[in-house]
Amino acid sequence: MSNEGSLETHPHTPGDTGSTDREQAVGCLVGPRPSPWTRAMAWRSMPLRCKIAMRRQGSSMASISVIIPTYNRALFVKEAVDSVMGQTFKDWELVVVDDGSTDGTEELLASYRPRLRYIRSQHRGVSAARNLGVRATSGEWVAFLDSDDLWLPRKLERQVELIRGYPGAALCYTDEIWIRNGRRVNPGKRHQKFSGWIFERCLPLCIISPSSALIRRTVFTEVGGFDEGLPACEDYDLWLRITSKHPVIFLQERLIVKRGGHPDQLSTSYWGLDRFRVVALARLLQGPALSCSQREAVLRELRIKCAIVANGARKRGNEQMAQLCQRIASGGLEGSDVQALLEDPP
Repeated sequence: MSNEGSLETHPHTPGDTGSTDREQAVGCLVGPRPSPWTRAMAWRSMPLRCKIAMRRQGSSMASISVIIPTYNRALFVKEAVDSVMGQTFKDWELVVVDDGSTDGTEELLASYRPRLRYIRSQHRGVSAARNLGVRATSGEWVAFLDSDDLWLPRKLERQVELIRGYPGAALCYTDEIWIRNGRRVNPGKRHQKFSGWIFERCLPLCIISPSSALIRRTVFTEVGGFDEGLPACEDYDLWLRITSKHPVIFLQERLIVKRGGHPDQLSTSYWGLDRFRVVALARLLQGPALSCSQREAVLRELRIKCAIVANGARKRGNEQMAQLCQRIASGGLEGSDVQALLEDPP
């Protein structure tokens, strides 16, 4: 079931009336292969603040560290590894971090050595596995691939080509093909993707897939990596910390396959994912990095999500948490409320 063209994406340009002042586009990234002239015109039209941010770290392109975290997904992870091995861009190192699997994953992957490094750890969750993979590698760029997802052959090649035209880029992510229970489905309009300063676009939900992102290592380290204390929505949390400080580049090509519908997905393992987003937003407010406009946007989203979580908590008999979330949703946010959320995630 094909859905080519079903998901419209609109990277903002400086003349886009639908953008905020800080949310200008990085450039004209909608073409299948940006020419030198296209990149030059995009650079000329880019706001000065974006140019400064993207020039901070130079323009060199070195090797890419590919990290696949996995836990009891022997059948899926082999296909994920094969999709890395089939990349047209070859300057990469691959590490699979096995988060304590008991399904023969290590034996299955033995034939891929030495091109693949295998690291086994105690079961601590996907965030810990990803962070361990980053510490064990050295590439200038880091690319994550969930063990149930796949890359199309030119995924890394196309991202490298694009990043070379944008010196100092912090992150580049791509469009996606969605497969649910073996059938191709159309992403909803709310999953629309953007380039530039997209912090406020990331507040309602996660629009960047970890499997699509190519991240500069220094940026990943700067923001502290994945939060190992969040059992879910850890990607939502990371993207907010990155996009609050850096513009990002969206490559409008479907270069990854996201496969869903299986029972071990984090998104189906917990009720009310907004409760973890509430914690991520509360932690943002605790930090000093947000601008005044960003702080106001976080407060608005926090109150919306708290109202949703309050209803869910009340249905499950957690009246104390429901009252706390309801108070925040009504505009009564206090420092003690944020601290309570951090100490006792709903």
